[in-house]
Amino acid sequence: MWDKLEALASKVPELERLLSDPAVTGNQREMQRVGRELAELRPVAEAHARYRKVARELEENREMLESETEPELKAMAREEIQRLASEMERLEQEIRILLIPKDPNDDKNILIEIRAGAGGEEASLFATELFRAYTMYADGKGWKVEVLARSETGLGGTREVIAMIEGNGAYSRLKFEKGVHRVQRVPATEAGGRIHTSTVTVAVMPEAEEYDVQIHPDDLRIDVFRSSGPGGQSVNTTDSAVRITHIPTGLVVQCQDEKSQLKNKTKALKILRSRLYDAEMEKRNAERADLRRSQVGTGDRSERIRTYNFPQNRVTDHRIGLTVHQLTSVLSGGFDPFIGALTAQTQLEALRK
Repeated sequence: MWDKLEALASKVPELERLLSDPAVTGNQREMQRVGRELAELRPVAEAHARYRKVARELEENREMLESETEPELKAMAREEIQRLASEMERLEQEIRILLIPKDPNDDKNILIEIRAGAGGEEASLFATELFRAYTMYADGKGWKVEVLARSETGLGGTREVIAMIEGNGAYSRLKFEKGVHRVQRVPATEAGGRIHTSTVTVAVMPEAEEYDVQIHPDDLRIDVFRSSGPGGQSVNTTDSAVRITHIPTGLVVQCQDEKSQLKNKTKALKILRSRLYDAEMEKRNAERADLRRSQVGTGDRSERIRTYNFPQNRVTDHRIGLTVHQLTSVLSGGFDPFIGALTAQTQLEALRK
């Protein structure tokens, strides 16, 4: 581990030099690559420097303990040795975590897709609430949220919403949200006071850049048509809606939120590119036959990663067995207790390998 740490820390000065090299500054893609690598390695180099400093101080205090004859000074040396040994242990754990191979997508923006699952209108209403919660979470992090496509019900529910969330580390945090979210509560329309169980599915995909996925124009069939549903004057009067079919895979993406056909096409291509990138990651890793299906399941009530129980003011994450009785806080964007615990568990599992 220490040889690897030395090697990584020694790369930082060279990367800093490259950031001012004209050959790099003139190449945006290379500039981004060097910047990302430097951002990843700086914490490693800083932890390495702190560790070496503490190790030197520890050795100096041990030498003082052996050579010193004054009782008070020996006592001070013992206390300092105890403190420094504890600090070294903490730094060793920090360094082990820093050396865990990083998900290359962690710093990417994300596309998040939220769909109503089982439960009819109640599922659609909760999809609206869950999307609002993620929007509030993103706002708290200083991230930008842009809705790319949305299909709503007449009662304020959401059948489907696809949004781009842009911000440093968005994927690293929100990738844990993929799966089936189950809600248990008494619907406003339920006269008998019975608790209903509904589900919402969430898929999280890293945003794919153009260099991540090459899409050949001949592989696309692009259809335009008139928008439908709630909207402005352009609804049903202009062919602004766009449907893109990726012929080799059969993937279909449709956008109609914008009045501009060009804007709808741009949004649809963003979604398509990220879905193709997501599928390519799944193929590379050979983890599952269908990554998006593995993320969201079928939407059945029995499949869930998290349950939101309104009568008990309880939210439970079933992957780690964590329960908090702060449902209102969670639905106001308070996902960090779950995300922090899931991150820690992922790190612990990586350390055990």
